[in-house]
Amino acid sequence: MNSSADLEQLSPPPPPHHHHHHRQHRTKLVALAQKTFNNGPWAYIILLIFTFVLGYLSHSQPLLSQGTSDMIEHNSFPSQCSDPVPSNRVRQTIIDRVFNGTSPWESFPPAHVSPFLLKEWNKGWGSNNPVGTFLGASATHMAGLTRRLGLESQIICIDDFRGWPGYSDEEKSSKMVNGDTMLLYQFMQNVVNANATESIVFLPYSTSTALVNGLCEWGVYGDLVEIDAAHDFHSAWIDINNAYKVLKKPGGVMFGHDYAWVGVRKAVHSFARLNGFRVKLDGEHWVLY
Repeated sequence: MNSSADLEQLSPPPPPHHHHHHRQHRTKLVALAQKTFNNGPWAYIILLIFTFVLGYLSHSQPLLSQGTSDMIEHNSFPSQCSDPVPSNRVRQTIIDRVFNGTSPWESFPPAHVSPFLLKEWNKGWGSNNPVGTFLGASATHMAGLTRRLGLESQIICIDDFRGWPGYSDEEKSSKMVNGDTMLLYQFMQNVVNANATESIVFLPYSTSTALVNGLCEWGVYGDLVEIDAAHDFHSAWIDINNAYKVLKKPGGVMFGHDYAWVGVRKAVHSFARLNGFRVKLDGEHWVLY
């Protein structure tokens, strides 16, 4: 238990006061107003102007100074991630950290899930989705490409596999079981169908949690990082900034989908301007270079 003195030491210092500064301004302005008050009708106009200035100085300066601090804080992202783990340890690092050392593909699917999984349901929107995965159509496509090219790769998918409010599929949809949309299990089933379980691993969390508290802390970096998650500006802005921290440098490439959305477009170009990149377009895809 802390004493009162200890609590005082632990308490953060009070914010800086601007009252003394404002009182000096008020004194000078009031004195000037008194001298001009008897100089005709213009004195009333001047007095109104002084009143406005006094009000502005009394209330705006703390907000302006605090606003600068808030702006800096709003754009604070991880400045440095952990040292990179060897490439041959990436998969096991994720399995150890996320799944307590046991591959999620082991003994899949569980008995209570099997009746609800569809044999063929691998819808996508023409993107490769490490950050935003959905049902894994593009991830399994990339696994096939790297296999044909003879490349040893790990495709890391990030998604909370919850869909979105009001989620539904016009063609066919998996069952909802006790509020679970079953998207994670259907994604896993699609990876199994593609014989890609050794090439694909996933983090079933929100993008910020997976990127910052996961990959960045563990030292897992990517040669290719794609952003294909939420479409509003703030979500896209946060995803791009966090994902850039786990992009391998030099030589890594970051790209994304959904350029047609205004929020995504603004986030992409804002990031490019602030970090000295150019933006190349390919349909709805964007690439930073």
